[in-house]
Amino acid sequence: MASVQLDHVSKRFGAVAAVQDVTLDIADQEFLVLLGPSGCGKTTTLRMVAGLEELTEGRIQIGDRDVSHLPPKDRDIAMVFQNYALYPHMTVYENMAFGLKLHRTPKAEIDRRVKEAAAILGLEGLLTRRPKELSGGQRQRVALGRAIVREPKAFLMDEPLSNLDAKLRTQTRVELKRLHQRLGATIIYVTHDQTEAMTLGTRIVVMKDGVVQQVDTPEGIYHRPANVFVATFVGTPAMNIVDATIERHQGQLAAVIDGQKLLLSGPLAAALESWGRPTVRLGIRPEDISVGVPSDPPGPSVDAVVRLVEPMGHENLVYTDVGSANVVVRTGNDWTGGVGDRVTLYWNPQRIHAFDPESERSLLFS
Repeated sequence: MASVQLDHVSKRFGAVAAVQDVTLDIADQEFLVLLGPSGCGKTTTLRMVAGLEELTEGRIQIGDRDVSHLPPKDRDIAMVFQNYALYPHMTVYENMAFGLKLHRTPKAEIDRRVKEAAAILGLEGLLTRRPKELSGGQRQRVALGRAIVREPKAFLMDEPLSNLDAKLRTQTRVELKRLHQRLGATIIYVTHDQTEAMTLGTRIVVMKDGVVQQVDTPEGIYHRPANVFVATFVGTPAMNIVDATIERHQGQLAAVIDGQKLLLSGPLAAALESWGRPTVRLGIRPEDISVGVPSDPPGPSVDAVVRLVEPMGHENLVYTDVGSANVVVRTGNDWTGGVGDRVTLYWNPQRIHAFDPESERSLLFS
């Protein structure tokens, strides 16, 4: 395997900037996930690494080689796509071996690699079957096997699980995680699914409109978002974002949300003091608010009215109104409140985020 470096890489289609000045240093054996909505540039970035799209600017290095202008066949990478692209008339063994045959790999070596990959993926009993005799999950494993037998320097995966149903996606996601641990492979993985990104990636690159918004570990992306986009894109339900004005109340800094004062302390209060502007956007995740039960010691609180309750089985999602602001709270499944109830929302003071209303950058973690 090998490291992969992108150095100020950009791609334009006419006047449209699909990818803008992306610089990434992907370590050997890392599982890096490119995450973002449709049209954010993640697949275009992957295709430039693969050599399927020509760079407008910048350079790409795989291992110790500059591959910026090499064709895909000379980059020593293997791709797994959303579409399995299996040959219907070939058996599983033949599909996995086909690329090696094209490269005139000796038969004994082909047999060794195919059987090793089949053992890793649990395909040993399926080698004589054809694609029509396989489930969707099995077909995707064959596509992975076809990539593994290449023994490339890096695997490039473009939404490989998106054609699977929810249960198969979960199963195959676990298999991918185990596969990465077993192979020690360098993997660049594209997805719009935040669950895949959070569970698979050693690091996540969040993209929007062709621009990298943040590069961090899953824990860092979730708990220390760099801006409002990252904060609201990662997490289900999304982080609550409310507009507030900053005032002093009995010598303590307070954020006023639709007339209610949320008392602030600690690093957040210090950051807002030094920032010195009158308005701010506050963020807090649904699980960092408790309904009606204060923490010990009690955190800052506001009153709210319950608008909707969504029972999820293992938990409830409680949608509330704090004046004109909407705040979602995650509660246990034993919560017994209902629509129209007046409740007090206690915010965990250590989990409140602050964002610049204009740039939307975090005031705590930029």
